[in-house]
Amino acid sequence: MICARCHHFAAAPGAALCHRCLGESPDPRAVFGGSPGLWLRSPVGLGRAAAALLGVVVATDLFALGAGFLRYDATGDLAAGATGAEVFDRADRADALYALAASAQAVTTVACVIVYLCWFHRVRANAQVFDPLGHSLKPGWAVGGWFVPLVNLWFPRRITCEIWDASAPWGTTRSHALINAWWTTWLGSLLIGRLARSDRGDAEGAAWAHADAGEMLVSDTFDIAAAVLAILLVVRLTRMQHEKATAGTAPAAF
Repeated sequence: MICARCHHFAAAPGAALCHRCLGESPDPRAVFGGSPGLWLRSPVGLGRAAAALLGVVVATDLFALGAGFLRYDATGDLAAGATGAEVFDRADRADALYALAASAQAVTTVACVIVYLCWFHRVRANAQVFDPLGHSLKPGWAVGGWFVPLVNLWFPRRITCEIWDASAPWGTTRSHALINAWWTTWLGSLLIGRLARSDRGDAEGAAWAHADAGEMLVSDTFDIAAAVLAILLVVRLTRMQHEKATAGTAPAAF
């Protein structure tokens, strides 16, 4: 039954008016008709934390990019046959700075992954309330899909698209262009980083170090692009869910 006053939201149980017109705070399960045990929870706090930590990841990647340029330059001189104490000292300083950047990247990435997955699980649960039938994978895959080999190459994107569609304003659809751009750069960073690590083996020498530094520069560049796009994705999806929850149920068709 539609509210007799605003003719927009569902009427409260046993009443002719909706919760808003009655001045009450509705149970999200009553508003959206979700399954038992499912209810809306605000993604705003986790979204802000995830976006902030992604920003820290960008900062550490920029630090690593600067250190990588120094390492690339120093190893290039060594590969070209340059000698002397100044050249070797510059190479040692570049290696030490790059090792520090790598440690910073590892710490910030772990922290970001934890918070991001908490946010991702939250928006997946909310999407189930918005659209109980619009998901092809169980909620557990929102976390597990990132860690299972092979399926982690497409499950997270698929889940994100379904969350995005469920969170869009009632009666509308939104392009997946941002999701596709984010996922492409993320896969690029992952692939190049793994190729760089797999090429290391027992290789030695200035030429190898120069090539390795170049590969990591490309990987860090992709990682920065992926993190920036991830920030945009987190902000937009969080806003979409907040606005949809605030708007209430879908308008009735007359």
